[in-house]
Amino acid sequence: MKITSRDNSLLRRARSVRDGKETDAIYIEGLRLCEEALASSLTIEAVIYSEELGRKERAALLIQRLSGATNKVGSVSEKLLASASYTKTPQGIVVLASRPAHDESSFKKRQAATPLIVVMLGINNPVNVGAILRVAEAAGATGVIATQNTADPFSPKSLRGAMGSAFRLPIWEDADYSKVVEWCQSFGIKLLAADVNASTAHVEADWRNPCALILGPESTGLTQEQIRTADQTIKVPMQPNVQSLNVSVAAGVILYEAARQRGLR
Repeated sequence: MKITSRDNSLLRRARSVRDGKETDAIYIEGLRLCEEALASSLTIEAVIYSEELGRKERAALLIQRLSGATNKVGSVSEKLLASASYTKTPQGIVVLASRPAHDESSFKKRQAATPLIVVMLGINNPVNVGAILRVAEAAGATGVIATQNTADPFSPKSLRGAMGSAFRLPIWEDADYSKVVEWCQSFGIKLLAADVNASTAHVEADWRNPCALILGPESTGLTQEQIRTADQTIKVPMQPNVQSLNVSVAAGVILYEAARQRGLR
């Protein structure tokens, strides 16, 4: 189908999903991320691509594969695609897909016998959320919990940072933190909170048993009340003049120590 109007229903739907006005689907832009979505067996709702990109071999093959998953496929001019693009420079292809399972029940069903969970507590920067998802999967975390007031892990900006990890990782979204703490305690999952004022370095903690790493907002960190819910506080040692690390960088440093202790190769 060739789309020639900005008011086309498919373009309107794409803009609405992109802007978070409709949350039953997710907005995916760019060849690499669309390939990840297809490889992750997401249910593809629609595909919109530029005529220019469609003439390129790699893109044409992907569009052909995507077309086998949905009957809603539209080609547009670069100008029209810009009206639905999330980025300043359109990536040439947009896919609308079903939102991966992100509820409490599906998250718990997918947990391993010895979970290593990341709890994002009120992290409102979607770039950091995406980066944390990516490093969590890379380091072997068994799932990520995004509490209330945490940026949407499936927003366009988060998805770009996660580079496909959001499609594959078990995610419990919009979780009530008190329920998270209660669940962890009932299943013997140790809560370790990242706190710059902690006396224990991250390498001194034992990550070999069921664990949950709690990370707070980069600007404020965890509150004292939230820290008190943890079984242990840990910090990443730094030179005196450095006050803090980016939260996704801190997550990577800590999670790879956990991975090392768990024998990740």
